[in-house]
Amino acid sequence: MNLLLIDDDQELCALLRRYLERELFRVTTVHTAAEGLEEALSGKYQAVILDIMLPGGDGIEILRAIRQRSDLPILMLTAKGDEMDRIRGLEFGADDYLPKPCNPRELSARLRSVLRRGHSGSVADASMALDELQIDLDQHRVLRDGVPLDLTVTEFNILSVLAREAGKVVEKNRLAQQSLQRSLTMFDRSLDMHLSNLRKKLGPNRSGEQRIRTVRGVGYMYTPEQGAA
Repeated sequence: MNLLLIDDDQELCALLRRYLERELFRVTTVHTAAEGLEEALSGKYQAVILDIMLPGGDGIEILRAIRQRSDLPILMLTAKGDEMDRIRGLEFGADDYLPKPCNPRELSARLRSVLRRGHSGSVADASMALDELQIDLDQHRVLRDGVPLDLTVTEFNILSVLAREAGKVVEKNRLAQQSLQRSLTMFDRSLDMHLSNLRKKLGPNRSGEQRIRTVRGVGYMYTPEQGAA
């Protein structure tokens, strides 16, 4: 598994690289925004760990540039306690985040969680049709009226979970477990941000209504246009 680590803290990079290589990742490290973007778009990597603050650029801008061309799994490293960086990262398509300084073991666990999200389809149920959406679980692709939607891995998995139980409420923490591969912690808004992005990309149904409803205090529900589960 080839992993790209973009961070200007060379000492931290060396530490994380040693740990991740023991976990059987092949790690390439780069330390500037320009190098990071070029490497991320090279097609050589299965995932990226991306710092927010970089020489010559902003990690958020790199994230946006990558998302314009790729759904490569991305885990952001953010300043400890800086909620705005986390929110911005999720808004622009990061799959997860971890505050610095980070525990290498937790980083590895979060990374494997993000990667597992890309392989959650089943052969027995390879595709679903819901309203004007076609959800291809093998190819991790969603078509709306035949037009592909540019979803991140996490957004795809959230939609897949909700679509399988269309017309039923999916409890919030169960949705997090199945789509993020982890439980939510107190004040963790990552699932809400992913859902907000997903709603924008899906757009309203043909009746002009939101496809995904929030059931306050419980969870979320995909509401089929015809009312059938």
